[in-house]
Formats: sequence, C-alpha cells, structure tokens
Amino acid sequence: MIGGNPKKSILHPLAHKAKRWKRQVLHRLVEAKTIHGTSNSQYRKKVIGIYAGQRGAMLARSNQISGHFRNGESVFKNRQFNLRGAKDILDIGSGSGPILSHLIEYADENTNITGLDISSVMIDRARKRLDSKRPRFVLGDLAQLPFQDEAFDCITCGYALEHVPDTRQGMEEIYRVLSPGGRVLLFVTEDTFVGAWTSRIWNCRTHNRKELYDLFKSLDFELGKEFWFTRFHRMLRLGGICIELVKRHPITSDYLGSVAAGDQVIAAGRVSAVSSPN
Repeated sequence: MIGGNPKKSILHPLAHKAKRWKRQVLHRLVEAKTIHGTSNSQYRKKVIGIYAGQRGAMLARSNQISGHFRNGESVFKNRQFNLRGAKDILDIGSGSGPILSHLIEYADENTNITGLDISSVMIDRARKRLDSKRPRFVLGDLAQLPFQDEAFDCITCGYALEHVPDTRQGMEEIYRVLSPGGRVLLFVTEDTFVGAWTSRIWNCRTHNRKELYDLFKSLDFELGKEFWFTRFHRMLRLGGICIELVKRHPITSDYLGSVAAGDQVIAAGRVSAVSSPN
C-alpha cells in the first residue's frame, strides 16, 4: 500500500455537483437496499446466512484472486501499520482469517490476538485455514462488542463496518473498546461504481469518504495515514477506504500530569529528546 492523500480535483463546482448527482443515481440503481429496508435482526440473519453459504466459502479464494490478500499484507510487512509493541489486538469481522494470518506473522510473539466474527461458520473456516492455536476466536457483533472498555490497544477491521445498520454505533463501539492512544486499521467499501456492485454481492452499504472522515473526527479519532493497495487502485479508486485512526488521549489531570513529568525528565537531562544519528 502507498500512503498519502489523493490530489484535489480542479473541476468547476458545477461539474462536481453533476458528478455527485450521477453517482447518487447510480447508487440508487445498483447499490443493495437490504440494509436500509429491513430490521436490524432480519439484516443480521441475512448477513450470517450469506457468509455461512457458498459466497462465504469462496471468500478466501476470491481474496487470493483479487489480490487483496497479497496487497493487504504489505501494510503490515513494510510496517506502514506497525504492529510492534501492540499487546492486545482485535480483528473485527475476521471471516476466513486473511488479516489474522498477517497479525500472527507480523505482531510480537507475546501479543494477544482475538478474532471476532458474526458467523460461527466463518470462525470454523478460519480455525481450519490458519491451523494456529494463537488467535482467540469470539462470536459477536460489531454493533455490540462483547468486550470491556479499553480492552485493546490495536484494532483491525476489514470490510465489516458496512454490515452495521448504524455506522456511528459501530464506530462508537470500536472507540469504546480501544485504549487511549490505541490505533485502528480500517478497510471500508466506498461509494464508487465498484463499491456499489460489491454491495450487491455482499448485501452491505457503501460509505462516502468525506462523510465517514467527518464521523471519525466527531468521535475524537485522529486521522492517520490513508492507504491504497497499489497506484493502480488509487488511480481507479479501487479497494475502498483504507485508513489508520488513533484514539486521542483524554485531556485529564492525570494525563497532563504524566506529560508534565515526562517533560521534566527530559529537561533534567535524564532522557535524550533527540537521538543522535551516530
């Protein structure tokens, strides 16, 4: 993956509006409506059925064919999203285990790894595919994570947020179980032509990049690096939205005290503020 923000378009504002209008019409015609037209419980059963069926069984193979598994590995292998030092990692929507396999390989040996999925069938598939005793598997829903507050210092979430009827609720749950200073690596289906067709295959929603980023900011997440699988993906806006988020430290007296104490240690010369290049 490569980092950086996309170049800003220099189209006239009216051209932007026309482009946005065409996209909205396209999505009304193509994008799946299931998530919008059913109750939460009905939609949940629908998603479980999809992933327990033939499409779910072919997911690992389709990831190999599409290159998502191979390209996704680079963000961990090249330390663009660095797993070193993470003590407790949660992979939300672990599915057949593509991200879990990268966590097993690139996280520290003593790191606790938990995979969560809404489908027991997918959890069984991940266990067989990974053939590793290291991950702990939990059956659960992103809309109501079965974990205590601030239980993890690192979270990965690959194309699961679009299966939550209330996006804000899903992100609030991620925020709740993440410790201050913790990081999130999020992959989300974007509201593009390819994303709209993806939504039909998997009965999920798509997300608008700006609206999603505004949501992150409203929840007090700090926006980190934005990733693309390859330059080709970036040019054609393929692969969806891939971004790193950081949970800000709450501004409390304890936190300010710890920062002040650290500054005093540096001022006293007991810690070098800048390491020598030699």
